[in-house]
Amino acid sequence: MSAERYLNHPTFGMLYLVAPAGDGRDVYATLYAQRMFFLVTLQPRGAQFEVIPYQDARHYAELHLNHCRRDRSPEYESWQQLFAQTFI
Repeated sequence: MSAERYLNHPTFGMLYLVAPAGDGRDVYATLYAQRMFFLVTLQPRGAQFEVIPYQDARHYAELHLNHCRRDRSPEYESWQQLFAQTFI
């Protein structure tokens, strides 16, 4: 993971990247109340935020972690640490 990514939600404030979800979507969590998760689709004229349950966010993060492990990604350790901080 080369750099942390943040977004500003109009109601919930700062969100941080938890994991890519595929199809141009990413899973973000609120920075301060870390149990709210969003599936975010970035669009040319803004972003679309969809609230998702904890288990769905964890599922997307596990899929991404498994993908990084399979591909022997150099970013695997960073993603694993972020997963542990967010979900364990």
